[in-house]
Amino acid sequence: MKILIVGSGGREHAIAMCAAKSPKADKIYCAPGNAGIGQIAECVPIGAMEFDKLAAFAKEKEIDLTIIGMDDPLVGGIVDVFEAEGLSVFGPRKNAAILEGSKVFAKDLMKKYQIPTAAYETFDNADAALAYLETADFPIVLKADGLALGKGVLICNSLEEAQNGVRSIMCDKQFGAAGNQIVIEEFMTGREVSVLSYVDGKTIKTMTSAQDHKRAQDGDKGLNTGGMGTFSPSPFYTEEVDAFCQKYIYQATVDAMAAEGREFKGIIFFGLMLTPKGPRVLEYNARFGDPEAQVVLPRMKNDMIDVMEACIDQKLDKIDLAFEKNAAVCVVLASDGYPVKYEKGFEIKGLENFEDKDGYYCFHAGTKRSEDGRFVTNGGRVLGVTAKGSDLKQARENAYAAAEWVEFENKYMRHDIGKAIDEAQ
Repeated sequence: MKILIVGSGGREHAIAMCAAKSPKADKIYCAPGNAGIGQIAECVPIGAMEFDKLAAFAKEKEIDLTIIGMDDPLVGGIVDVFEAEGLSVFGPRKNAAILEGSKVFAKDLMKKYQIPTAAYETFDNADAALAYLETADFPIVLKADGLALGKGVLICNSLEEAQNGVRSIMCDKQFGAAGNQIVIEEFMTGREVSVLSYVDGKTIKTMTSAQDHKRAQDGDKGLNTGGMGTFSPSPFYTEEVDAFCQKYIYQATVDAMAAEGREFKGIIFFGLMLTPKGPRVLEYNARFGDPEAQVVLPRMKNDMIDVMEACIDQKLDKIDLAFEKNAAVCVVLASDGYPVKYEKGFEIKGLENFEDKDGYYCFHAGTKRSEDGRFVTNGGRVLGVTAKGSDLKQARENAYAAAEWVEFENKYMRHDIGKAIDEAQ
């Protein structure tokens, strides 16, 4: 098979690695890819939003399966474009990707189909939102309706902070058109857990659990980022929690989308909050999480291509999804100053330390090759260093040891990824 992966980050590197393990994969392309992906796939200089060019490339190269890694092209309708050209593609159509593309849609869907989530109100007018805040309890959560690179959620502890947040999102357009509408919802407390799932429109098969760390600094301080590290599985995601979610959240979401005429095929990412009153949905994503994919996919036993084809053909019920009974931790190595302002173009040294090391992975996110062939930094999140272990503590120890194998100027990382592991004992 010839496979095309659309995207350029650490998630797409993990997808490419997983695809390369499949005996079905003869040739892998990635558009646009990055320096690390370029070691296992042929990178193609086509942007993820250049749908017509991507479809033309897929037809020219006779691609058998295209995997869409990123949210923007999914929400923009790339799957519809590929299907119209008779191309096999993994991911939800535009009318289903709205599950991630609009938080207002997602919240209204959950309310209509009684899927557990936080109480909320939606607004398309800043004055109305500001008036509502006068009567609200704090802390409170503000969410830009559209895609905002994982940064469009503000937790506000006071009225003044919330007012400034509304103005920033809706008036100053901090996140562009994503802030044309806003969700204001109650602040929930509890453990956060991420659960990825494969969906074929009718059947849903969940993967192993994970937990992300969004804040830039140790102690969950600083601004929200795309993710500074993650671990899998979550010790807080018990059999009881799983049973509840399978019954009231996972299948209910798939059925709700089908009932709305928005059949969902692809990946649904469930962001959950384990509250004192039970699990609640924080958010949906319509693709693999990043960096959740970097700890979940290395633990998956199945041939990923088999599973994706089963989703496309609506035969997921025939797949027995299986994961290794171990653990994995990912520590993101970022450029100091991320997510606000940072320099790039620094040489990355030590990547050869990962060669032929079983259970250790270095997923490239913001990297490129210099003119003389060296690996250099090219983004805020540069690398995702992932390691497995027999349990979470060993995996964390291995990941932090491996994070020291790599050096580049202005390297920055959090030192408390997986702190919750200790609290679970």
